[in-house]
Amino acid sequence: MTQDLDLYRPNVGVVLFHPDGRVWLGRRVGTPGPHNWQFPQGGVDPGEDLEAAARRELTEETGATNATFLGRTEGWVAYDFPAGHGGAKALRGWRGQKQVWFAFRFEGRDADFDLAAHAPPEFDAWRWAFLEEAAELIVPFKKAAYDRVVEAFGTFAAKRAHPQRED
Repeated sequence: MTQDLDLYRPNVGVVLFHPDGRVWLGRRVGTPGPHNWQFPQGGVDPGEDLEAAARRELTEETGATNATFLGRTEGWVAYDFPAGHGGAKALRGWRGQKQVWFAFRFEGRDADFDLAAHAPPEFDAWRWAFLEEAAELIVPFKKAAYDRVVEAFGTFAAKRAHPQRED
């Protein structure tokens, strides 16, 4: 698939890993389930360093500041807005978003999270989950992008125990 990336809004995403390998997921304000959980993400200001943008978005959306860099995706991970998507970004002429994703290890305490750290809040709840769950909880038009993120950061993640089958 060939994409003109100039038509995509520059964006960063953050996968925040708990020391035990689970990841932070936030439930989007005003978005009905079941596909209403996602990682922190947001736009890049003109001239802003991508890692600085990722740290800014993490702080604005979660209140967390104590995180250690683990890795990032190479190149852009792009997704299209769905047909009829009436969001503000689509109305400004963007076809979708192109993202560079960052993995950070959380070095703080759960009490550090403050979803109202920046108004308006993006999330109304949060939880620790397994990385492999994320692609099933995101809105469907972002699923392929999340699949790429799960693949890119799998080495940092805890694995969910699956019950053993009896044959």
